[in-house]
Amino acid sequence: MLTGHCACGQVAFEISEPLTGAGWCHCTRCQRRTGTPASPSGAVAPGSFGITQGEELVTEWTPPGGGNIKAFCSLCGGHLYSRRPDGWEAVVVRLGAIDGDPGVRPQYRQHVENAAVWAELPDDGLPRSPGPRQA
Repeated sequence: MLTGHCACGQVAFEISEPLTGAGWCHCTRCQRRTGTPASPSGAVAPGSFGITQGEELVTEWTPPGGGNIKAFCSLCGGHLYSRRPDGWEAVVVRLGAIDGDPGVRPQYRQHVENAAVWAELPDDGLPRSPGPRQA
C-alpha cells in the first residue's frame, strides 16, 4: 500500500497495488505546472487509486485542446495526479506526492523535444522520446 498527500496535507490518497512504471515528462505543460524542467510521475494499476481525505479540495483542470486532466489541491496547489477524461482506469501520480519510497524509479524521458533550454538533460541512459512515449 502506498500513501501520499498534497503539500498542506489536507488531501490524501492511497494506492493499493505497486506502481506499474514511472517516467520523466519534459513537456511545456509539465514545466509550467511544476516550475521545474521535468515532472516525474508513476503509473497506477487500474482500480488501485483512491482519495482518502479532502476530495472536496481537489481541483481538476482539463487543458485547452484536450489531454489528460490534471489534479491539484485547491488550498496549497500541490500536484496530485493526472487521469484520462474518460474515467479512472488510467491514473498517473506525481512521485513527489507519495509518502516515502514509491517502489519504482523513472524508466524513460518523454517530450524531450520541449526540454527546458535552461536545464541540461542528464546523461542518465534512460530511453528518450521526442514526443509522447509510445508504450
